[in-house]
Amino acid sequence: MKKTVGLWIDHRKAIILVLTDNGEEVKEISSGVEKQLRRSDTSSSNTQYEPLQVPADDLKENRLTGHLNLYYDDVISFIRDANSILIFGPGEAKTELKKRLEKQKLSGLIAGIETADRMTDREIAAKVRQHFLEKISATGSP
Repeated sequence: MKKTVGLWIDHRKAIILVLTDNGEEVKEISSGVEKQLRRSDTSSSNTQYEPLQVPADDLKENRLTGHLNLYYDDVISFIRDANSILIFGPGEAKTELKKRLEKQKLSGLIAGIETADRMTDREIAAKVRQHFLEKISATGSP
C-alpha cells in the first residue's frame, strides 16, 4: 500500500496529512515551544549583578534547539514509513526538518519543499492531494 504524506510545519506545530489507498488521516503534533525567546521577568533588579540572575540567551537558545530536535523526532517517527513526503510551511522549520531527515538517511522520501503561509486543514489537504495527483498524472506513480 502506498503512503504519501503532506506536512505543513512551523516551530509551534505540524499538521500531517497521510494519504493511503484506504483514505486519509490528519494528525497534529504540537511542539510546546513559545513563539519567541524572551528573557525571564523574574528579576526586576537593575544592579550590576542582574546578568547573574537572568539566564543567558545562549542557554535559552540551546534549550530551544534541544526542544525542537525532540519535536522533529516526533514528527519523523510519524512519517518515517511514508513512500513520499511533501514538506511546506512559512519559516525555517521545514528546512530544519529536512536536515534532520538527511541525518537519518531519509532524504530520499522528500517529494518537495515549498514555502506556504498559514493554512487551514482543508487547504493543507487540498494542496497535498493536488501535488500528488499532478505527480501521478505526470509519472504514473506517487
